[in-house]
Amino acid sequence: MMENTFEKIKELSEKYRDYTARNLSKLVQIKSLSTQEKEVQEELKRQMEEAGFDEVKIDGLGNVIGRIGNGKRILAFDGHMDTVDFGDLDAWEFDPLSGEIKDGYVLGRGSADQEGGPAAFVTSGRILKELNFDKDVTLYFVGSVMEEDSDGLPWKYIVEEDGIRPDCAISTEPTNLNLYRGHRGRMEIEVSFYGLSAHGAAPERGKNAIYMASRAALEIEKLNERLAVDEFLGKGSVTISEMVSGSPSLCSVADFAKIHLDRRLTWGETKESAVKEIEDIVKGMDAKVEVLQYRETAFTGVEYGMEKYYPTWKMPEDHPVVQTGVEAYKNLYGKAPKVDKWTFSTNGVVINGIYGIPTIGFGPGNEVMAHAPNEKTPVEHLVVASAFYAAYAYKFAENK
Repeated sequence: MMENTFEKIKELSEKYRDYTARNLSKLVQIKSLSTQEKEVQEELKRQMEEAGFDEVKIDGLGNVIGRIGNGKRILAFDGHMDTVDFGDLDAWEFDPLSGEIKDGYVLGRGSADQEGGPAAFVTSGRILKELNFDKDVTLYFVGSVMEEDSDGLPWKYIVEEDGIRPDCAISTEPTNLNLYRGHRGRMEIEVSFYGLSAHGAAPERGKNAIYMASRAALEIEKLNERLAVDEFLGKGSVTISEMVSGSPSLCSVADFAKIHLDRRLTWGETKESAVKEIEDIVKGMDAKVEVLQYRETAFTGVEYGMEKYYPTWKMPEDHPVVQTGVEAYKNLYGKAPKVDKWTFSTNGVVINGIYGIPTIGFGPGNEVMAHAPNEKTPVEHLVVASAFYAAYAYKFAENK
């Protein structure tokens, strides 16, 4: 019986190939920077309603939440709907908002990162409704907001404000159709240096904050070389992404400097350990080390935020949630998917990293397309992803 279900899922995913691609095309054509997602969210809601979802709503932060079923166990699919901006338009060979379907690809900003996942799971919902999915499971399909600004933030809202806490979650960020089980965490650290201004003609009377920041910067460069390594997730890293300074005039000793650090955290590294490494470097200097806060107003008018610490997470390869994904893919395509990790960061930092909800990733598109010019996603990936999400729902219901 189940074998027949997986065959039917495959057939329907192929049948709806053009439907899925067209839905993604419509989403890509709507510019949707973080906090400006209103129009794309209304389109995603319309697509879910058209696909026959049991309930579709937009929550206080602006996340679109579609529901199918009303069972005890909860499985959630997540895909963020905000995108980064276009960057240098001269680097694009086509209009970033074209959404054109050409040579087997959907073209445009957001096609891979990451509106392809939601377009695919809308089709999964349609397939599940067509197959009369009636298991003791509630499925939530989430088009989340503000992820590019602060990954995990929408799920902090969903868990703490909407009161939805799934038993299992699938991120639909691009995985090149591999099954991902984690990635490094990240955090943003700011270090401020306080000097003493003096006339530039007599610098010895002052204390130059730029020199302090520069000495610290060279030590941070060395720190990067000796950070911890995890066999699966790889090495931790730190880099300075910005330096600013201030002085009373350009004829004065700089009395202030500030550096911004992008810190990627491998397994075993924590907020506390990362802050201490920097505090040790600036010890004896008049300096302050801070983990930054994110706070912004959503398109709904709701102001929300979190600390810019996004914990590392990984699932053991033998975990039932990972293995359910392997089985679902095998049942569809007769072979196991490659099990791997993301290089970049996702909403998994909060879903699993903070709340401990078992999480995996499976999504259309290649991560290398993220934030890059000429972004595109293969239509074939959309087909496979739409089949996988529907198959996972059945396997999740089966594997209690």
